[in-house]
Amino acid sequence: MSLEGRTALVTGGSRGIGRAISKALAEEGADVAINFVSNEAAALEVAEEVRSLGRKAFLARADVSDFPDIYRMAQEVIQEFGHLDILVNNAGVTSDHTFVNMDHASWRQVLAINLDGVFNCTKVFVDQMVEQEYGRVVNITSVIGQIGNFGQANYAASKAGVAAFTKSLAKELATKGITVNAVAPGFIDTEMVQQVPERVRERLLSQIPLRRFGRAEEVARMVVYLCSSDGDYVTGAELELNGGLFM
Repeated sequence: MSLEGRTALVTGGSRGIGRAISKALAEEGADVAINFVSNEAAALEVAEEVRSLGRKAFLARADVSDFPDIYRMAQEVIQEFGHLDILVNNAGVTSDHTFVNMDHASWRQVLAINLDGVFNCTKVFVDQMVEQEYGRVVNITSVIGQIGNFGQANYAASKAGVAAFTKSLAKELATKGITVNAVAPGFIDTEMVQQVPERVRERLLSQIPLRRFGRAEEVARMVVYLCSSDGDYVTGAELELNGGLFM
């Protein structure tokens, strides 16, 4: 168990990719704080999965876009675990509209959660990671931030911003024992993709050389690699997991 004795927080950890990451970290020995906003029942299910693996689980309810709320959550996590070693910034939303029809509220909602949320969560834990001279920060970006997408100017901008943030922070923290990396999934077979109309799903699959959607567990394993000793020499990277959609 390569993460034995480590503690982790996964934002948006109650569903989809976040749920898979929470479980994978626990399987490797980490205690896990599961951040969520509203679906406590789903977060409780993930917590039970973590505990069934013999690890500690903590429910960390907070809105990542609200800095005071995240500051409060950070204090609770540190009180529960004593310290935090691993931060996975996974929480994200979409609000798709063509730019002509995109209002300011849709723009701000996506940027506030997807980009500001990464700043907020990293900011409240980074001093403690610097003090302990160890930390692993993994930000979940997206292939959309690399190639853009029709009707997703807000989402693409937010994910591209996280990628640039990742590289800048990696340079600043490299001498502090902290690595900062990103994982950029393509289309992953989660609830979000499952809700896409069948004809659109078929069109998406035709653009992916491997002709299938990714699995949340595949993203989770990449996150585990970056958090384990195997990934100690990796920082400032954006690892791609997209079936060949973007090369």
